[in-house]
Amino acid sequence: MGAMSEPHALRRFLEADARRLGFEAVGVASVAEDAAAAGRLAEFVAAGRHGTMGWLPETLERRRSAGALWPEARSIIVLGMNYGPDEDPLANVARRERGTISVYARHRDYHEVIKGRLKELGQRLLARAGEGHAMKVFVDTAPVMEKPLGQAAGLGWQGKHTNLVSRAFGSWLFLGSIFTTLDLAPDAPERDRCGSCRACQDACPTDAFPAPYQLDARRCISYLTIETKAPVPRALRARMGNRIYGCDDCLAVCPWNKFAATAREAKLVARDELRSPDLAALLALDEADFRALFAGSPVKRIGRAKFVANCLIAAGNSGAAALLPSVLGLLEDAEPPVRAMAVWALHRLSPAEALARRPAALHYETDESVRSEWDALEQEG
Repeated sequence: MGAMSEPHALRRFLEADARRLGFEAVGVASVAEDAAAAGRLAEFVAAGRHGTMGWLPETLERRRSAGALWPEARSIIVLGMNYGPDEDPLANVARRERGTISVYARHRDYHEVIKGRLKELGQRLLARAGEGHAMKVFVDTAPVMEKPLGQAAGLGWQGKHTNLVSRAFGSWLFLGSIFTTLDLAPDAPERDRCGSCRACQDACPTDAFPAPYQLDARRCISYLTIETKAPVPRALRARMGNRIYGCDDCLAVCPWNKFAATAREAKLVARDELRSPDLAALLALDEADFRALFAGSPVKRIGRAKFVANCLIAAGNSGAAALLPSVLGLLEDAEPPVRAMAVWALHRLSPAEALARRPAALHYETDESVRSEWDALEQEG
């Protein structure tokens, strides 16, 4: 064993090196199954609240415990990196001719920022522990219940909005984990400090919380604008306002944010062009423009068609006649999801114009999803 294999010295190194690499929070969780968290996830899936995220039921068993994912694991190091915004994340919601992008997506993709540093930290830790140990690193994309692990490691607690809340950083922590064969002493779990507060529940624009600590993803704007390829239900579109990629409302209203700090990591500072983007400019994006604007951003993963469709919902909610030419131009877009939401946005901005164009559009339109949007106009008048 190496000179730093003594547990206390190894822990001191872990904490110092984690902070050197930009992680503001570090803790250790055991690999024991969290029966309560596993039960909540099973109930979530059984109720169908995962919507079209088919990968959740497919990976359900592997998410139950670290041992199910990697039997050799003995300890889980959970790291948190602060991405606190430097302005009110809801300030833009009332600016209807502008789009609102979730705080986490206004800068470099956090997966790229964090994963390499987790690997560096893990490798340096194993080198000091001596030979015979291994590790695996995970950032959000593997079947790992990171928020329950974050609570078990003492980084925070899962609030009533189901996200992690930190006493030191409020709602704004990116989480990553290092599964390792090292035997590290686990930290004491953080206790729930939500009390009687229900600010996050009351703030949700689409009533996505059927009860405290329960989320129905099918009503969540983050799910609707990012995770699902299915059309946004008509009943929820008007509630989305100008939120075009994700939603921060339940996070931003948490009282624990009074202790939050602005992100120190330069790559997690918002890009100016994504703070309050102009909807007209976004509606004009072609494929090349979209890829260029969102290079290195998580927004790029949903593709131009989904993103522009989101922007059309925001345009329809804007009440801004100035956006009408942009909407009209997208009625003949090559992508059906774009054409479909252009129909909806047109009817919101100019019902008479939409009804006048309906007969000719139905004569030429072959896509059923777009035809259904035109058909719905007749019912709505």
